[in-house]
Amino acid sequence: MSVIKSNLKGNKTSSADCLLTEDQFLCSICLDVFTDPVSTPCGHNFCKTCITQHWDINVPYKCPNCKDVFFTRPKLQVNTFISEMKASSSSSEQQVSKPGEVPCDDCTGTKLKALKSCLVCLKDAEIQQMIQKRRLKLQEMKRSVELSKNDADREIAAGVQVFSALKESVERSQAELIDTIKEKQRETEKQAEGFIKELEQEISELEKRSSEVEQLSQSEDHLHLLQSFPSLNTAPPTKDWTGVSVRPPSYEGTVVRAVNQLEKTLSKQMKKVGQKWVQQYAVDVTLDPDTANPNLILSDDGKQVKLGEVKKNLPDNPERFDLCVYILAKQSFSSGRFYYEVQVKGKTYWTLGVARESINRKGVITQRPQNGYWMICLRNENEYKALADPPVRLSLMCRPEKVGVFVDYEEGLVSFYDVDAAALIYSFTGCCFTQKLYPYFGPCVNVGGKNSAPLIISPVNHTE
Repeated sequence: MSVIKSNLKGNKTSSADCLLTEDQFLCSICLDVFTDPVSTPCGHNFCKTCITQHWDINVPYKCPNCKDVFFTRPKLQVNTFISEMKASSSSSEQQVSKPGEVPCDDCTGTKLKALKSCLVCLKDAEIQQMIQKRRLKLQEMKRSVELSKNDADREIAAGVQVFSALKESVERSQAELIDTIKEKQRETEKQAEGFIKELEQEISELEKRSSEVEQLSQSEDHLHLLQSFPSLNTAPPTKDWTGVSVRPPSYEGTVVRAVNQLEKTLSKQMKKVGQKWVQQYAVDVTLDPDTANPNLILSDDGKQVKLGEVKKNLPDNPERFDLCVYILAKQSFSSGRFYYEVQVKGKTYWTLGVARESINRKGVITQRPQNGYWMICLRNENEYKALADPPVRLSLMCRPEKVGVFVDYEEGLVSFYDVDAAALIYSFTGCCFTQKLYPYFGPCVNVGGKNSAPLIISPVNHTE
């Protein structure tokens, strides 16, 4: 006869514990028995302290087991089942097996009394474990479907909002075009009405003179005829209408100009839409002093960095840049999307982007994608470059004062934006990310006092 035993920190469990294996009582973070077990929305269990500390230093929030990403910090639920099982196990009294009692098969040395035995129970425990695993998988799938539906609903809502705005712009431009054409027609009609009124008045005056002449011609009073003739001989004052005409207004180019203006409006709106979309993935980023070159000065809140005049005496730990004046963020990202903004106002040199965890931090650094760097930079006040291989010279309409950095890990995309202009500066596409990515900052050297302004990690002001 076979015996089932569950060992939880050396304690025998009750018969109900046959539903769980020993591994299912262990936290996957600390690899120890659960302390204050809690469950994430995706159905996995951890020590409350372990998962809390894990999410304190890792953004975005994701499950350490299934890598499910949460855009807001999930609410943890106390796992009462595991808590009760653990309490039951802890309170179970270990007793040495007596004659006639079934001993535990797993005990070495003194054989303790088995808490559950027989092949039927063993098979039942195996089946129950299979059920438990499938229930967890079922919860995981339902959670995935729910997250997918939430993503779909969010994208539909955003899409409807965008197309509604575009539709309003088109309708507004159409109405303005119609008003412009109608206004021209109204001006033409008003001019014509003035001419018509003058002509009708002159015609009336001439007809009146014609009638007077006709009456006088039929008069028998020749003396009266002679006396009246001088006044009738002079025509009433009239306008020379030879060069006067009503010309229909020209509408040539009106529609083309309206369409061109609409195109500019839509282009501007689409830039705002793109900016608003990436801003929804904004994350909180702070500088990591353990990676800072000794010549750099950091603000107390970890949001600003600039080059100092004196090299500090700091430990040369493996994470620190020893020669190049760079620094990484504390936060790392190995999935999903993230976005942050950096103020570069007043600087003549700077470097920004993301770098993989294994980059070289000692000696001279060559910043190229194949070396784990995805960067853009400013040199000599107005020379913008994307540090690709070979470097790409960038022609910008204006000098960015704030640069946005967006990364889509799975898509292999790193994009840089001029935040104020809502314009894309450059994108690295088709990247293959296999390691953690860290935001990367280079305030660069202070040339003649012109580059003393700090790089500032700025809060994201979401586009309306």
